[in-house]
Amino acid sequence: MKVLITGATGLVGKELVALLLQNGIAIHYLTTSRKKIEKESCYHGFFWNPEQGIIDENCLLGVDVIVHLAGASISKRWTSAYKEEIIESRILSSNLLYKVLKENPNQVRQIISASAIGIYPDSQTVLYSEESKEVSDTFLGNVVLKWEDAVDQFRRLNINVCKLRFGLVLSNQGGVLMEMLKPIKMGMAAGFGSGKQFQSWIHIHDLADMIYFAMENNWNGVFNAVAPNPVTSQEMIKAIADAVNKEVILPNAPRFMMKLILGDMHILLFESQKVSAQKALDNGFQFKYKFLDKALDNLLRP
Repeated sequence: MKVLITGATGLVGKELVALLLQNGIAIHYLTTSRKKIEKESCYHGFFWNPEQGIIDENCLLGVDVIVHLAGASISKRWTSAYKEEIIESRILSSNLLYKVLKENPNQVRQIISASAIGIYPDSQTVLYSEESKEVSDTFLGNVVLKWEDAVDQFRRLNINVCKLRFGLVLSNQGGVLMEMLKPIKMGMAAGFGSGKQFQSWIHIHDLADMIYFAMENNWNGVFNAVAPNPVTSQEMIKAIADAVNKEVILPNAPRFMMKLILGDMHILLFESQKVSAQKALDNGFQFKYKFLDKALDNLLRP
């Protein structure tokens, strides 16, 4: 099997690349930096520039599955210009992949695309499954809706489309966990708002394993990429503090204060999404890290 990956040098991409290479899967990857192009027998880079509509069509040679992880980070301040970049980076890259597949002979049978649980509305009571039709009216909900629509067009080419809605990806190599850890290590551990909002999370190893499993089992449709046991924001902060032997001592940061500091991006800390992993389980996927304490022990304890 040969896989084409976009976003191969990102947090999730690096984890996936290591897993696939361990399992003897040959990788082609797309990069916007010519300096990052490597040419090894099982790991071969190709240049693309979605903004300019440029792509090296040789990237498709022998490829069976595309894993589409590219997109501007949502963990930067959401200025008007950056909001546009968040949307365009996902739409333009998806459209360019569709165009190159439509115009060139290929054997691609499946595309697995990153998505996000941000599509689900804020709720402390609803357990969201993939069947949920409601869409959040936030900026993030709009991003995910447009993103998934752009990926759905691959069905016109008789390609299976698997959309994995990522929860909070926990990694010790960067991302949200490392940001949450900074104030905790300085003894300023605080929750956000009421602390009762749900956070659905996944260990980065389980996420990479799920992508690989989806590939091997030709998953089709939407799947929530979250661990089976979501926690409240307060439980998350306390568990991280416990894992690094720190106390949670400060009162929770109020919403208005975090909005002043972070702008619109503050919703990432205050929206509540309690998301079900049942469909992944029903389709045979086994989580290594079902519970937050075990995930954090693996990531944070020496």
